[in-house]
Amino acid sequence: MTPRVMIVEDEEALGLLLRYNLEAEGYTVEVVPRGDDAETRLKETAPDLLLLDWMLPGISGIELCRRLRARDTTRTLPIIMLTARGEEQERIRGLATGADDYVVKPFSVPELMARVRAILRRSRPEVIASLLRAGDIELDRETHRVRRSGRELRLGPTEFRLLEFLMKSPGRVFSREQLLDGVWGRDVYVDERTVDVHIGRLRKAVNRGRVKDPIRTVRGSGYAFDDQFVGMN
Repeated sequence: MTPRVMIVEDEEALGLLLRYNLEAEGYTVEVVPRGDDAETRLKETAPDLLLLDWMLPGISGIELCRRLRARDTTRTLPIIMLTARGEEQERIRGLATGADDYVVKPFSVPELMARVRAILRRSRPEVIASLLRAGDIELDRETHRVRRSGRELRLGPTEFRLLEFLMKSPGRVFSREQLLDGVWGRDVYVDERTVDVHIGRLRKAVNRGRVKDPIRTVRGSGYAFDDQFVGMN
């Protein structure tokens, strides 16, 4: 089951950034720029989690949060409030209104993704898998261990994150820039050639012996986790 996330954010660039990163994590994402439009959509269908900006046209995020908590159908909907208001009293107000978490702008995207996973793990454990499996490769997000055909592989932390990122979207081709953003984060400057170095290290660790390489190089575009590999045993 694919977790569904609704983003209610009127800053177009931020909405696109969040959509990209959440979809890279494997979520189904909808972006709504107005509070009143979001309220209408939420009456029709509720997502698994709501990322809600405080300041919105139509209805403010804090008011929308209050209304959602007053309805039976959305009373337990997980909500993360996004806001530039970082004062303690404002954080208390947001949490008291019913938000499950409170993230102050500007924020770290990897940290926000971790908060999303943590909340979904508590509220909808069935939609957050701790194990990723593809072919004869098994990646355990909880223990940070990777096995192939039952044999444990030794991966560095960057290679682990790189493999996890690719395995979440089999078949999708990621450019070097997209891999830098998704694995290293936008706040860290790393040369794009670094991606090639770590892909090489990942392949060396994963492909010992006469086995099929699960990492596909797409000339001129980037890298992908081979979707044909997923169905192999």
